[in-house]
Amino acid sequence: MQINGEELYYLYVYVNVITYKKEEIDYLLNKIEGLLQSQGMQTRRAYFREEALFSSCLPLMINRYEIKETARKNILTNGLLATYPFISSSICENNGIYVGKSIYNNSLIFINRFEEKKYKNANMCVFGTSGAGKSFYIKLNIIRYRLMGIEQYVIDSEREYNKLCNELDGEILKIGPTSETYVNVLEIREDSLEDGKGYLATKISRLIGFFNLIFGEMNEEEKAIIEDKLIEMYKEKGITFDDNSLYEYIEKNNKVEKNFKNSLKMPILEDLFNILDKEIDTQKFKIKLIPFVKGSLNFFNNYTNVKLDNKLIIADIYDLGEENFKYGMYLFTEIFWDKIKKERKIKKVIYIDEIWRLIGVTSNKEVASFIYKIFKTIRKYSGSAVAATQDISDLFSLDDGIFGKSILNNSNIKTFFALEEENIKILRQYTNISDKEAIDIKTLKRGECLFIAGGDHILANVEATNIEKEIIE
Repeated sequence: MQINGEELYYLYVYVNVITYKKEEIDYLLNKIEGLLQSQGMQTRRAYFREEALFSSCLPLMINRYEIKETARKNILTNGLLATYPFISSSICENNGIYVGKSIYNNSLIFINRFEEKKYKNANMCVFGTSGAGKSFYIKLNIIRYRLMGIEQYVIDSEREYNKLCNELDGEILKIGPTSETYVNVLEIREDSLEDGKGYLATKISRLIGFFNLIFGEMNEEEKAIIEDKLIEMYKEKGITFDDNSLYEYIEKNNKVEKNFKNSLKMPILEDLFNILDKEIDTQKFKIKLIPFVKGSLNFFNNYTNVKLDNKLIIADIYDLGEENFKYGMYLFTEIFWDKIKKERKIKKVIYIDEIWRLIGVTSNKEVASFIYKIFKTIRKYSGSAVAATQDISDLFSLDDGIFGKSILNNSNIKTFFALEEENIKILRQYTNISDKEAIDIKTLKRGECLFIAGGDHILANVEATNIEKEIIE
């Protein structure tokens, strides 16, 4: 009967219905019974046992035998905890940001995700249906962390954060057919490695994931062919596995300066396209690259012309369209990951909205593994990764949900807004929410959430000041 060391108890629940008008008693009884039954509880009226029930409800610590045998139900420790009406978890941490108030006791909730003594990592998952308050909550986090001077990077597929970014003097990187900002996926950046060793090898391993998105799931032979062509392409630009090949030596004032090659010295997709065109065996790869070099996605075939020195950067990929979001998401995730690794002691946050596109069935294992690596190792760089989605079923659709589960398990902070019943069933397979919490999630109003921080589970109402609402709305 015991599960995880829980103990077995008998639980007795008695309800007194009180009114000063006799004609109201039936109405109130029916109302109370309806409320209890809507929560999955069975009720019985104490016919001919009213006096015994009333005395059992008095503060005399007497549980009358006449009703005791009829009313008792088995319950384990975890279920028993949920019956205490005047006890509720509360979080009030130093240097934390304000989340809102507890629904049960109006206590204030302040959370410091970067508190290493309490949390294994600062990662967070935010799940909720459209209109439940998920985006509003993330924007609140961005505003409050901006005031604290924390670096933040947002991958925005729905163009929800542009106005917020302008209000907070952030930087918007827009990529699409009409954009004038370009990011070269083949560029090797100086800050892509923390210790400055193995630039080309690291870049190629990441590019295999990107080209998996374009060419489809490649087998080992195809990966080897693409890697060979990438090595050839970089060699034509004078870049080899020798890290010194990425530096230029310029003499100034009788001194030799060592400078990292600028973006114009890097290859672009057209260079790879031309190499693939040389052999019959690589023609199939060349054909799939046509949209990226000569077609509708040719904005990927440009040299980088943006600087990434703002503490708030929004990557706007809205113009890419539903089918091409994954390319933009992967491109900016890689860039932001390099920024995050640049300095270990500086706090930073990366937000990946609609993350299912990168770890769901439309993605592949190479890309999903890269995203999982970020969630697993970002704490080493004083960072926090935030996964947001409304499509929970898609989140667990790749490889039997192993990547979605790993990201969920590597997020010490979880925020669940209102969800549909089907999504709640999936969520219960991968989290430790109770039966009562599952019911609560289904009935939450807009702006209300189940907030899980470590071992604390709190039903919270997210709150914002009038100024914050003005900025967001």
